[in-house]
Amino acid sequence: MIARLLSHDLPRSRVLTALLLLIVLGLAFAPFVFPGAKALNVAAKILIFIVLVASYDLLLGYTGIVSFAHTMFFGIGAYGVAIASTRMGPGWLALLAGVAVALCLSLVLSLLIGLFSLRVRAIFYAMITLAVAAAFQTLASQLSELTGGEDGLSFKLPEMLTPAFRLSESTLFGVTPDGRLITYYLLFATTVVLFLMLLRIVNSPFGRVLQAIRENDFRAEAIGYRTVVFRTLSNVLAALFATLAGALLAIWLRYNGADTSLSFEIMIDILLIVVIGGMGTLYGAVCGATLFILAQSYLQDLMGLAARATESVPLLSALLSPDRWLLWLGVLFILSVYFFPTGIVGKLRSWRGS
Repeated sequence: MIARLLSHDLPRSRVLTALLLLIVLGLAFAPFVFPGAKALNVAAKILIFIVLVASYDLLLGYTGIVSFAHTMFFGIGAYGVAIASTRMGPGWLALLAGVAVALCLSLVLSLLIGLFSLRVRAIFYAMITLAVAAAFQTLASQLSELTGGEDGLSFKLPEMLTPAFRLSESTLFGVTPDGRLITYYLLFATTVVLFLMLLRIVNSPFGRVLQAIRENDFRAEAIGYRTVVFRTLSNVLAALFATLAGALLAIWLRYNGADTSLSFEIMIDILLIVVIGGMGTLYGAVCGATLFILAQSYLQDLMGLAARATESVPLLSALLSPDRWLLWLGVLFILSVYFFPTGIVGKLRSWRGS
């Protein structure tokens, strides 16, 4: 049953299986095990990035396409929900309309980008997508009447998803079942469904063709597959899943702006997570997103504790200053690439002790 649910793409490693179970259980019970607003925000961000990174791995890891426009579709999903909720008011219809319009726009744009750009190779395609993403971010910042410009859009959600909503006055394992808890589990359920859908796609005959194109597109073309069609479809599917991830972000934050969902820093984070987790395996998105976001969220706090503990050693205390957390995050990334060249998942699967 589990193998069928995972499209027969099992972790193939006891250690990896244990790690994935730990992550899934940790996210499933995060509101109860890790109380506090920050912990819940971190858990929600991990869920959103699992979908976002997994959708990008469909492009990079399975098809071999390097695109810098992925955050554009992420932003479209977020803006779709934000604009619809702002114009139509809080309600489920506004959410559905925003997601539907965003998916349609992403479908059209990804199809156009695929048809006009995927005929060029490697770095040229990457530069085209970078230019398109930069232009879209600039456009979103300037259309202030529609997108809120640099200030972004704050909006209201249906009453059931608001923090003020109470499902019950009594607590559940010490946690009040309010709208924030309902929103979190909406994100959790959606992430599970979307991840299983992506697993099904990459393990289908369509996914096998994508991997063949990644390995040798000339040979795939020679045996009868129209590689441009498959690469375009891969681009469209990845864009649609990224759009849904953006919608989840907007629903969780109840706000969206250009820097929130269209920033190039998000694109860099996606690339780092794919490399850390392992390309060509969706489980890498789960492991990579979890470890990267935990480090991004708590490394500064841990360094603050370490700096105070080493105050007697001035040089070491200065090196461990929380202001230098980005430096140490970079060091951790370099070490992970050096010791895990195939990513965490690739290393665990090849580890003899597994």
